Amino acid sequence: MAELVPDAGFLKNRKLKNALLQHKALSRNGLSERLFGLLFSGLVYPQIWEDPDVDMAGMELSPGHSIVCIGSGGCNMLAYLSRHPSSIDVVDLNPHHIALNRLKLAAFRSLPGHSDIVRFLAMENVSGNVEAFDRVIAQNLDATSRTYWQKRRWNGQRRIEVFERNIYRTGLLGRFIAVGHLLARLHGVQLTELANAKSLREQRHVFDTRIAPLFDKTLIKWLTSRKSSLFGLGIPPQQYDELASIATDGSIASVLRQRLEKLACHFPLKDNYFAWQAFMRRYPTGDEGSLPTYLKAENHAAIRENVDRVQVHHATFTELLASKPADSVDRYVLLDAQDWMSDQQLNDLWTEISRTAAGGARVIFRTAAEKSIIEGRLSPALRAQWTYLEERSHALNLQDRSAIYGGFHIYVRSA
Repeated sequence: MAELVPDAGFLKNRKLKNALLQHKALSRNGLSERLFGLLFSGLVYPQIWEDPDVDMAGMELSPGHSIVCIGSGGCNMLAYLSRHPSSIDVVDLNPHHIALNRLKLAAFRSLPGHSDIVRFLAMENVSGNVEAFDRVIAQNLDATSRTYWQKRRWNGQRRIEVFERNIYRTGLLGRFIAVGHLLARLHGVQLTELANAKSLREQRHVFDTRIAPLFDKTLIKWLTSRKSSLFGLGIPPQQYDELASIATDGSIASVLRQRLEKLACHFPLKDNYFAWQAFMRRYPTGDEGSLPTYLKAENHAAIRENVDRVQVHHATFTELLASKPADSVDRYVLLDAQDWMSDQQLNDLWTEISRTAAGGARVIFRTAAEKSIIEGRLSPALRAQWTYLEERSHALNLQDRSAIYGGFHIYVRSA
């Protein structure tokens, strides 16, 4: 039989078709990135979603350490102050996060007692928080942040008034959680049912019988197949691809189900305020459970004592480090920012980390997938300066109550 050979016209058309498909894919990715950038320009995280107790264990944080960390919602920075570090430099490019970090610091500096802090930062539907801001907090804020919180929104209310309702239901993450609750209700499930569980066994029963089946629903599978569906979690297209790479059935819904299972079932509800925020959209009160580390009574005095050791910078991590002298930083907290970076950006960042790292310095970060994002991407010269504590990282990742990340990683400056 004669061999079938495609003619030149066929080959030309096929190349054109492939080029068009590639162009469409690039265009879709570009649109996704621009949409994410637009959404990320507002308030994203009213509360940070990394467990500070895991952070401090991984850093082996001790009095006198100097820290550089990413700001986000500011909860972790305040928790670190309970360990009496010598200084904390907070960096963030989002002006809404900058204003929130500075407000929380001013609240600790200004309000008279622990109960006042809890009332301002942890309770919902209370009166008096705006008065507290006007009377004592505003005078301890820089002019830019004060103007931010006094600015009126489209409805005529000042931004600070959200603290008399529930700030944790706002921002990109708060709205994402609200949509999740709406989707569950459309399928006949109230996610707040988890609050009735009195044991890990009951938590497991609620998850297995009520929540887990949602991820098999056609609508939810269809929605989560789109990269934009996770923008509300602060997950850009690059991180979505990382998550998709570990999906066992080709659907990211299975990965989300696994992460939500850890959040709902692996820790007692009374000890996991992350679960309260996800399923009840508030912090626990009274005997329901414990508050975040920075809002616990036993840490209040230390945090208030050390609050002036923090400086908040509108800058990138690399930019801030470039302004610091060599051998001057003990601990680095990168959150999940490296998931977004190109190889060049990673190497630029770690060049500055390696230059500024004091002896025994530690770097901690999280990743959407399980593997460390820097392996195979840093230059050999940079990578040789750091030791990866893989077993310790894995052990602490299992303890992370926020449950939304695949990996927690610790690197120590080599001798």
